[in-house]
Amino acid sequence: MITPHEEPRPHRVLHALQHHSPSVRLRAALEAGTAPDDRFLGPLVERCAVEPEFSVREMLTWALTRHPASLTLPPLVGEVRSRRPQARSQALHTLSKIGDRSAWPAITPALLADPDDDVARSAWRAAAVLVPPGAERELAVLLATQLGRGTREVRLSLSRALIALGEATLPVLGGAATDPDPVVRAHALATERLWRDPDAGFEYAVEEAKRVVALGGEDPEGR
Repeated sequence: MITPHEEPRPHRVLHALQHHSPSVRLRAALEAGTAPDDRFLGPLVERCAVEPEFSVREMLTWALTRHPASLTLPPLVGEVRSRRPQARSQALHTLSKIGDRSAWPAITPALLADPDDDVARSAWRAAAVLVPPGAERELAVLLATQLGRGTREVRLSLSRALIALGEATLPVLGGAATDPDPVVRAHALATERLWRDPDAGFEYAVEEAKRVVALGGEDPEGR
């Protein structure tokens, strides 16, 4: 029973999502996912776009995955077209966690090449999860256009997405390994090495790839 001074649960949760304290927002997101309610969907999606704390954003995503995909997908697909980079990035991240391939059409070439690195990385991960069977080669070709991009973390994210596509990636990487840009060649070679030997680690694969490129493309180990 609600006492005269007690706010109804949905209202309390929604208000707490806006609280200045990250711990309060975290608990509110946890409660929203523990006992899903359709009234939480819009506010959860909107909060993802502005939430500054990583742990809270992760809990918001978890809360959204606890709701029916039929209800969560439409607003998330709408968010990937937002002008706000964080809105796009977090919506893509959440779509990858839901894993419903009906969201695949939302993963456009423009998102895969988004100028914001966080958005692009989220798009690569989501694409690798949502790609329909048989479309892996086409996706690998699109992802390969981003080889050589950004920091170590960005390149590792791209390598992981390409590797997740399986053998369809190898011919594409083979073509990129002859690219005129030495940075692209090195990234392609490092990704291929990591695909063949996941235990080698990305740093080792990068250094070996750089050595091959410096030697003019001749692999001293004969590979």
